[in-house]
Amino acid sequence: MAEEPAQLNHSRRSPREWCRLIIFEADTPFGKAFDVSLIACILLSVASVMLASVQSVMASYGALFTGLEWFFTIVFTIEYFLRIWSVRQPLYYMRSFYGLVDLAAILPTYISLFVVGAEYLIVIRILRVLRVFRILKLAKYLEGSRVILKALRASRPKITVFIIAVVALVVIIGSLMYLIEGQEHGFSSIPMSIYWAVVTLTTVGYGDMSPETPLGKTLAAIVMIIGYAIIAVPTGIVTAELTRSDRSTTTRSCANCSAEAHQDKAHFCYHCGHTLG
Repeated sequence: MAEEPAQLNHSRRSPREWCRLIIFEADTPFGKAFDVSLIACILLSVASVMLASVQSVMASYGALFTGLEWFFTIVFTIEYFLRIWSVRQPLYYMRSFYGLVDLAAILPTYISLFVVGAEYLIVIRILRVLRVFRILKLAKYLEGSRVILKALRASRPKITVFIIAVVALVVIIGSLMYLIEGQEHGFSSIPMSIYWAVVTLTTVGYGDMSPETPLGKTLAAIVMIIGYAIIAVPTGIVTAELTRSDRSTTTRSCANCSAEAHQDKAHFCYHCGHTLG
């Protein structure tokens, strides 16, 4: 008897709600099938655009690629407007990251009617494959991305101070190397010497500039050692923030604004505050 209200509520869902569940949710068979089909279309459309950029292939199959591009564009256009129609607050979706990406995925083809070559911007559709995390139910990866973003935001003041200190350090090192080596050894200016300091401090070491004097080589060795120590600093800052978070997320989406990846025990949307179903 307890299940009857839920079944009645389930059967009374409007077409708009069914559309939202299929498009935005990944916990139903129809939702999974929709997302799998969507990702297949995305990958095929990106592959067709890449192949169309090869002149020999385009010369032989140009009409086929043009037809495929318009077919995929129409499919994505219908999908975009269905997403707008199915949510209660479409502006939230339209201004979200995925909403902007979805719009950018269809605009290039229409722009190409007026600007030659704009259709190659369609490779931005590959960003939409990020939805694969929802299909595979990899909630822990969604959680990980949110935790990392939170840790980066919390680390921003410390990392900003660190970057300022590094910039000051490379300016000092570059100026010293310019005084030590001079123009005759390839350090033609302080900016070029700072470039060398950045390349050396980050342990990249292109080798296009190198000190030749004993004092210059000594300074270079010190910079190399400092570089290894500097790399560990931002890593330690972010790691410390990561250890402070243990929140888990689900694949639920908000019926109001389409925001995804809510916490397990959340009752309200973190984006718009709407009650979660």
